[in-house]
Amino acid sequence: MKYHPVVAKKMTAGAGLALILVAGILASPPAYRVLNKIKIGGLGRWDYVFVDSADHRLYVSHGTQTDVLDTGTEKLVGTIAGTNGVHGIAIAADLGKGFTSDGADNDVSVFDLKTLKVLSKVKTGQNPDAIIYEPVTHRVFTFNGRSGDATAIDAKTGDVIAASIPVGGKPEFAQVDGKGHIYDNIEDKAEIIEVDAKTAAVTKRYSIAPCEGPSGLAISPKGLLFSVCENKMMVVSDPATGKVVATPAIGAGPDGVAFDGAYALSANGLDGTITIVEELKAGEWEAVATIPTQRSARTIGADAKAHKLYLPAAEFGAPTVDKDGKQVRGQIVPDSFEIVVLGR
Repeated sequence: MKYHPVVAKKMTAGAGLALILVAGILASPPAYRVLNKIKIGGLGRWDYVFVDSADHRLYVSHGTQTDVLDTGTEKLVGTIAGTNGVHGIAIAADLGKGFTSDGADNDVSVFDLKTLKVLSKVKTGQNPDAIIYEPVTHRVFTFNGRSGDATAIDAKTGDVIAASIPVGGKPEFAQVDGKGHIYDNIEDKAEIIEVDAKTAAVTKRYSIAPCEGPSGLAISPKGLLFSVCENKMMVVSDPATGKVVATPAIGAGPDGVAFDGAYALSANGLDGTITIVEELKAGEWEAVATIPTQRSARTIGADAKAHKLYLPAAEFGAPTVDKDGKQVRGQIVPDSFEIVVLGR
């Protein structure tokens, strides 16, 4: 919390003296709270979600399929089948198409936004993880975790522009700046790379130390990048200068981060919380609130128009011990998969 001084000046009629009154006004972060838990059920794991605010759709990766919900009614409206090992979803609203990164099949499923019918499959590198649509070039990029590269696809035709763009490590989540650049966390190097979408090549990389194992990545309206790290910190960096701006503390087990208004929001799966990070004054980003969610809720999507947050989660059984005496997380409880919805 931070108090901002406000100075009020009042002229007294009788004495004509100026009295300066200083008062502390609490700048409170938004009070997000759990509004609903949308039950989806079924088996399988999950990864990222994608919020299409304009079309009121929420796309949820769910093992071998992608579930589609209406954010207005908060009901399941369809399923995109055959997206095996799906990690992420990208939407090209201007083309009427969507794309999923199918990690188990090493391909992208291209689907129609209206019918949700799969139109084609496009081969990528090994285990495509993050996927993003770059609107300037109308290209889709996958970042392939196992082969350590990226694949560029023409979103209009489905043709592969570049099958393997070396990224110099294990890529994670990606963002675009709307100017033809793509940014991606390199998890095993604690770096961020910049990809020129037109040339389909890495044009810059910089360190985000002391971050360890960056996964989720968000971008602010001003173009700053927000990486969430295994060592319970969020690294704020400026891709224009390649410099780390701030390293606010967050909770444990983050995998996703979103930006809503002036706030960066880290989904901390081990703690079952969201950390709200705010710029209190120029260049000083700090954690200003912790919001309870649910354990395992480690990825997040934000509807910046409705100021709602969507976090996939599930219940897990009791942990077990392996042959080496190490504790292993329990199995997902059948039919417990759901979307935790928060709002202001």
